[in-house]
Amino acid sequence: MSGQQCLRRLAASSPMRSHPLLRASTLTATARRSIPSAAARNYSALSQANSSALLSSRPRKTTSLPQTSRLSLTQHRTYADTIVKVPQMAESITEGTLKQFSKLSSPTGYLNATAEVGDFVEQDEEIATIETDKIDVSVNAPEAGTIKEFLAKEEDTVTVGQELVRLEAGGESSGGKKEAKEEPKEAAPEEQETSSQPEGGQEKQAPKEEKPAPPKEESKPEPPKQESKPEPPKQESKPQPPPQKKPEPKEEQPKKVEGAGNREERRVKMNRMRLRIAERLKQSQNTAASLTTFNEVDMSSLMEFRKLYKDELLKKSGVKIGFMGLFSRACVLAMKDIPAVNASIEGPNGGDTIVYRDYVDISVAVATPKGLVTPVVRNAESLDVIGIEKSIAELGAKARDNKLTIEDMAGGTFTISNGGVFGSLMGTPIINLPQTAVLGLHATKDKPVAINGKVEIRPMMYLALTYDHRLLDGREAVTFLVQVKKYIEDPRLMLLG
Repeated sequence: MSGQQCLRRLAASSPMRSHPLLRASTLTATARRSIPSAAARNYSALSQANSSALLSSRPRKTTSLPQTSRLSLTQHRTYADTIVKVPQMAESITEGTLKQFSKLSSPTGYLNATAEVGDFVEQDEEIATIETDKIDVSVNAPEAGTIKEFLAKEEDTVTVGQELVRLEAGGESSGGKKEAKEEPKEAAPEEQETSSQPEGGQEKQAPKEEKPAPPKEESKPEPPKQESKPEPPKQESKPQPPPQKKPEPKEEQPKKVEGAGNREERRVKMNRMRLRIAERLKQSQNTAASLTTFNEVDMSSLMEFRKLYKDELLKKSGVKIGFMGLFSRACVLAMKDIPAVNASIEGPNGGDTIVYRDYVDISVAVATPKGLVTPVVRNAESLDVIGIEKSIAELGAKARDNKLTIEDMAGGTFTISNGGVFGSLMGTPIINLPQTAVLGLHATKDKPVAINGKVEIRPMMYLALTYDHRLLDGREAVTFLVQVKKYIEDPRLMLLG
């Protein structure tokens, strides 16, 4: 096969085959003769291009891409969106109320009231607070980024797994932006300070003073020419009565004075914790056969005991001896004689099973701004008075700081409520279901009492035990309260228990 025949076959298989010259019905002889030579040139050009492409490196290929496309690719990889969802809160909690979007504006921990779109948040930084019927749950950012969009509104009811915030990963901290914004503001006073210098400042001030001076002089002769013209319209506009009559209806305010006092109303939506408290208290009233028995206890021996040993115990243990620790210990000892006080009724349709427990978890009622909470002192039967006081102090501090967890309040077999710290003289506490009884402590008051046929002034306290009559009979409830009274009036008996 000759070389011309080879070139003709290559030309037939090459892209030149679709050339409009080749598709033409008629071709000149010179054109036909030029086809092999053109195909040869194309073949050599293609072979050279392929060889150069194979020898070229990958970086050269990437540099051939437009700069905009490369930037868009890097931005897409770096600034991906992250969706922050409602975290798992507890087995019994599936929803809550979104109270606010918040963020820490600085490393010092200053908490802003609300976060805004465009704010930068650090990883694990709190960005939202969800209020449940038991505790407040904080939502933290899974990674550092910029808030791009809020997917829920404050005061909305949100469920576990619901989307809350859209974050754009990456970006710069808000602190850097604030500093950058503050720098030009600081630069202005620096220029003002340097304006007192003879070189730069006087040059800037001189033209400013020269420029306004001539227009002022030119404007002075102009107003006198117009003095006669604007004066009559001004006089005509002055006697306009309508604007003066508008403030007259404001003088109709005496209508508010007609009332005897302020009759304004405010409507505030109940928080979830208060709603839950109301629901449980009403459930307790509707379910338990509640009955309350009272007794009076002489606090003289207990107060003397505290007076003698409180300083020594404070130095050794760092805990102040209060009434709650001693009453808790007295209740634990009294439960040994009346175990039904520590039991509960469980089962369908109001319950058909009695559950007796060998452990005692005492719920301590603590008042907080959001409502009454009952953190639990675990295994109080194995703790002494100092141990119980330590646990109560820790739980009280966590309640005041709003740091209680679900585990701190879950469970509880018996409740002690001390309304005496608020000055309550007597009251009937409500049972905290599924518990069977609750002991109410009240204020200690000096009262005249008969002691060995004589009238003496003693510090006295009323005790109230509310119990579920379905499980506890009156005899058992009264016996339990009398046992507590004996331990409190003579604390030495606790050492024998």
